Amino acid sequence: MAAAIRRGGSDGDPGLYGPRSVTWQMHGDPVMWIAGVRALYLQALHPLAVRGVTQNSDFRKDAWGRLLRTARFVATITYGTTEAAERAGAKVRGIHRRLSLTDPVTGVRHGVDEPELLLWVHCAEIDSYLQVMRRSGYPLTDAQADTYVAENVVSARLVGLDPAVVPADTAALAAYFATVRPELAATPEAREVDAFLRRPRVHALLVPAREVIWGRFASLAYGTLPPYAHALYGRPAPPPRVVTRRLRAMGTALRCIPPTARWQLPPKHIMRAVERLGPGSRPSPYKLRRNAAILDSGDAAGARPFAAGLHGGGGS
Repeated sequence: MAAAIRRGGSDGDPGLYGPRSVTWQMHGDPVMWIAGVRALYLQALHPLAVRGVTQNSDFRKDAWGRLLRTARFVATITYGTTEAAERAGAKVRGIHRRLSLTDPVTGVRHGVDEPELLLWVHCAEIDSYLQVMRRSGYPLTDAQADTYVAENVVSARLVGLDPAVVPADTAALAAYFATVRPELAATPEAREVDAFLRRPRVHALLVPAREVIWGRFASLAYGTLPPYAHALYGRPAPPPRVVTRRLRAMGTALRCIPPTARWQLPPKHIMRAVERLGPGSRPSPYKLRRNAAILDSGDAAGARPFAAGLHGGGGS
């Protein structure tokens, strides 16, 4: 099926996921920005991973740039052509090959492309996207959540991981976190990330907006972290039910912004994908609800498989 889709050429190329995937629908939702901040909080708790960030970039001055580059990469591999996605992955792998870090405890040097570090970053992202989106009210069944994790084995491959070692369903993802949890800690570098995300550097004129708007945004992202992360950071969070209620309210507000207005923001990956594939490719949670209803009704013949446009983990 994937090979048949790829034969359409770049003009009609659905990319690595395609409009039938859970990933295509979910990544078009504005709550993904909150999920991205949650991922930064979680990723920073791996001592070597966060050391790789702080030793190879000026995080304090370029944290916004890092967040935007990550968002651009996710959008490119989700909505871009196959060629664009593979090119983005090759660029990331090339950058990682040139970078290293020094373990503050042992003094041993590590490449930032070591599988252990890449796997942590990947799993923290995927878990954050799923947790935040589902708690915000985005309609995902358990089966669709498993499909989402499986679909994103391809994103792990793009950054250099062997697909065979990447969790392919939510149970495997949970098992991974149970295994890695003893290694996590709130190092000085992690606390720097925490401090920045709470009060990022902005122009003096934007300080009031930072306190009112960003403060709520970052607080929501932090609140959705698992309890062990709150304990490591040493900062409490509101009760889970309060966080969920606030997140749903924020999600409702953000989703009131017309999608066509949101998709006009640079670099317009979704708009270009819709131009390439037609109006039926517009991301919408309605499509997830519709497919879930079809499957629940037993009309499997009428269901359009979400992973139909997915490439295998090894590429072609």
